[in-house]
Amino acid sequence: MESDSVNSPSHYTQGEVECITAIQAQLSPEEFRGYLRGNIAKYMWRCSHKNGIEDIKKASWYLARLLRTWEGQK
Repeated sequence: MESDSVNSPSHYTQGEVECITAIQAQLSPEEFRGYLRGNIAKYMWRCSHKNGIEDIKKASWYLARLLRTWEGQK
């Protein structure tokens, strides 16, 4: 099986709980949105110097997650 480094990185999906789910459970909704916004900024900031399109895809993944949290979905 091929690893998906954007949507489901294997290093974040070990065990029964995915890392981002555990982070969300620890934070208030406002704090979690800040966490997501920070990750969007991080991946856009470094895309020209590190992983290019992969970083833009990761920023897009976090943006989609942010949109879902604003819409009341998980």
